[in-house]
Amino acid sequence: MKTKTLLIVCILFASVFSYAQEKLNIDNSKSELKWFGEYTFYFGGHNGTINFKEGYFIKTNDVITGGEFSIDMTSIACDDIETKDANESLVNHLKEPDFFDVVNYKLATLKITKVKYHDNYSMKIYADLTIKGVTQPINFQAKVNYDKKEMTTRFKIDRQLWGIDYNSKLRDGAISDAIGFEVKLSL
Repeated sequence: MKTKTLLIVCILFASVFSYAQEKLNIDNSKSELKWFGEYTFYFGGHNGTINFKEGYFIKTNDVITGGEFSIDMTSIACDDIETKDANESLVNHLKEPDFFDVVNYKLATLKITKVKYHDNYSMKIYADLTIKGVTQPINFQAKVNYDKKEMTTRFKIDRQLWGIDYNSKLRDGAISDAIGFEVKLSL
């Protein structure tokens, strides 16, 4: 009986160490999330930033296998309008219900569900993105720089899938249904 118990303990001990996981918190002060919105039928649009509230990667056996990130939607800012009143007007509009409804949905989240590696530095990430209480699956390409301890990616989403429906049906002056994101996550 002692031999059987010792064998079970050894197997459990070995399996724990062969599948070692580590939680790597992001550095909010160095991480960046930029957004881009464009017009549908002519050149132009707006861009800005949103801050991460918190986030982490799950590292399993020296590779990233998961993670979860919270985005502070109250921090949304516009970078391309210099006039203070016009800038504030756009930011306030982005916080309204027909855009991000920030009063009711202060946080957006992204949870990595699967990672497929192309090589040691590039991967395809599958994730669940929640905006305005709506969760949709997304996927995108990403690159990791181990020396700088950062991951970067660019991707677009169809805002209609999350109920961000302002000015969607107007032809002239309509904004694109695509919202672009450029992300740098630093550890």
